Amino acid sequence: MINQKAGSVVFQNVRKTFGAFTAIADLSLTIEPGTLVTLLGPSGCGKTTTLRMLAGLEHPSAGKILIGGKDVTMLPANERDVSMVFQSYALFPHMNARDNVAYGLESSGLSRKEAREKAEEGLALVGLAGMGHRLPAELSGGQQQRVAVARALVLEPQVLLLDEPLSNLDARLRRKVRTDIRQLQQRLGFTAVYVTHDQDEALAVSDRIIVMKDGEIAQSGAPRDLYEAPASAFIADFMGEANVIPCEVVGIDGGDAEIRIGSFRHRVPAGAATPGAASLAVRPGAIALSEGRGQGLAGRILHSAYLGDHVEYEVETDVGTLFIVDHAVDRILPVASDTTLGFRSRGIALISA
Repeated sequence: MINQKAGSVVFQNVRKTFGAFTAIADLSLTIEPGTLVTLLGPSGCGKTTTLRMLAGLEHPSAGKILIGGKDVTMLPANERDVSMVFQSYALFPHMNARDNVAYGLESSGLSRKEAREKAEEGLALVGLAGMGHRLPAELSGGQQQRVAVARALVLEPQVLLLDEPLSNLDARLRRKVRTDIRQLQQRLGFTAVYVTHDQDEALAVSDRIIVMKDGEIAQSGAPRDLYEAPASAFIADFMGEANVIPCEVVGIDGGDAEIRIGSFRHRVPAGAATPGAASLAVRPGAIALSEGRGQGLAGRILHSAYLGDHVEYEVETDVGTLFIVDHAVDRILPVASDTTLGFRSRGIALISA
């Protein structure tokens, strides 16, 4: 479902500098109405600067920003028809939940009675019906975050902006609240731009992920595409841990490539690969271990750690030390023993050398 008020977002050749420092080099992207798009990347990659420019808290040094087809490049924040959910919640501690939600409505000209009625509707929307009388200190961290989301949603913005909204929650609560946010977005069909540095969070909530590096887009796509078909070693490692192994593409046959790693040969999806030097991104769980020497890549166990439902290994090979996750917990290979490595059918991808 797409909310009729949901707006598109367009960045056209946007550049942002702070003195001699270029935070955003030349950013062009389009976000479709009714989708949740996550800006993901390490600290300093430009994701927060991009969000702040969209919110009107920073202005581009060059380029255009459009919301719902309207040029808002130089408009102030209060004229952009966006609402923002901050990582700190930014709730007024002396106001109860209902009044926190109603505050923006009253500021926009709604009567106190109408604002409170709409605030109660907003709290019900996020699962906090009947809790409007509670002060922020009487709410859990997850409930406070829902109040912040309700406060933003009742303003019926074209675009909802979420800046690291789960960073102040513990791991278990983060999982719960990210599910709440995703289900709410899908049910109401609003456009959302979500900023995080947490890969799991991005994979869980997004229609599309835009991975940023050094002020530019490193790769953009659906969560599964980025995880299973990374375009570079940076994406492979950032979107979940990966072993990057040098290899040679010795032949292309239809959609498959034959690769050589030392004397070991294997077939993988070719993607855009061409014959010659390349790299293979291999997820830790995509490597199968067998005892002793056999047909495959030879290795020696350097370290093992039992972690309940899986064992983590570090294995020395001719192409470097590889990190492997094995769910065969009933058979733990001893340190210093010989092993043979093979690749499973999923979790491996060719990337440029």
